[in-house]
Amino acid sequence: MGTARLTIDLNAVVNNWRALDAMTNCETAAVVKANGYGLGAPSVARVLAKAGARTFFVAAAEEGVILRSALGSGPTINIFSGHMDGDTDIIRSSELTPMINSVDQMLRHVEALPAAPFGIQLDSGMNRLGMEPEEWSAVRDIALAQNPTLIMSHLACADEPDHPMNAQQLKTFREMTDGLDVPCSLAATGGVLLGSNYHFDMTRPGIGLYGGMPYEGAQSVVTLDIPVIQTRKVIQVETVGYGNRWVAEQDSTVATIAAGYADGLIRAMGNGARLYAGDLQVPVIGRVSMDLITADISHLPEEPTTLQLLGTHQSVDDVADYAGTIGYEILTSFGNRYARTYLE
Repeated sequence: MGTARLTIDLNAVVNNWRALDAMTNCETAAVVKANGYGLGAPSVARVLAKAGARTFFVAAAEEGVILRSALGSGPTINIFSGHMDGDTDIIRSSELTPMINSVDQMLRHVEALPAAPFGIQLDSGMNRLGMEPEEWSAVRDIALAQNPTLIMSHLACADEPDHPMNAQQLKTFREMTDGLDVPCSLAATGGVLLGSNYHFDMTRPGIGLYGGMPYEGAQSVVTLDIPVIQTRKVIQVETVGYGNRWVAEQDSTVATIAAGYADGLIRAMGNGARLYAGDLQVPVIGRVSMDLITADISHLPEEPTTLQLLGTHQSVDDVADYAGTIGYEILTSFGNRYARTYLE
């Protein structure tokens, strides 16, 4: 096989969802935006629905259409970006529930789809999406008269448990929602881990489902095995790859493998990243190029047919550290050339 194999353990996704659900006494939804964090939203959502998830979140209405096709009628599909201009027809036809972010969106929704469900997103301090306290105070009674299905906000620093922003946002969210007879949601994965004060009526984990931090107890979901295209002997002082960035300090054996930044393996990884041949570390050398990565296999007892980037020895966050980024970016950057295998 000329392309890398991405193996996605859907049983691990379900186990992670169940474990996060067990930490709360409320409904646990599932965030499957960005094509299920790069792993395939239809496949992920179907197994989670079978496991008991009844509410899903995506970023945009177009993602909701794909998800509705996969899930059929029944589960709630919430749209973080709300009711955008031009979304009315697909919100209606796919039975989507927008999280209204502004007065303009609210007017658009109740005028175009007066009987259709909607939720409300509040800005509790992140300054990204949602109504700010003053705006919410001005329209709250009008909004509540339309019977919203959910009121939500999002934490900016939940992956840092001791960050004072967490307590500040909790205080603000409580001030904006106390006494209201509407289900509320504040916590994603990090918020679940902060404890019951943050759970309210629904949590909505995302990255934790897929094996990423800050959920340290998550089961690994993704394995990435990359075929070796060619090996070669490189003599001392010869160079490898673009820009001559790696110079052989001794005679070496170099493997060239079939993946690169076009496949989501970020160029910034470069020298310093590690692959694995069984239990043995294999250093990446030179620059990551569009379709290829080179590795020093001089120390291996035999030439491998594949090298593993993600799996038993390395998580998405380990790989992210090589590139100075986060596990979210690694997952959502996976390209279309991988041969994908789903384990159920």
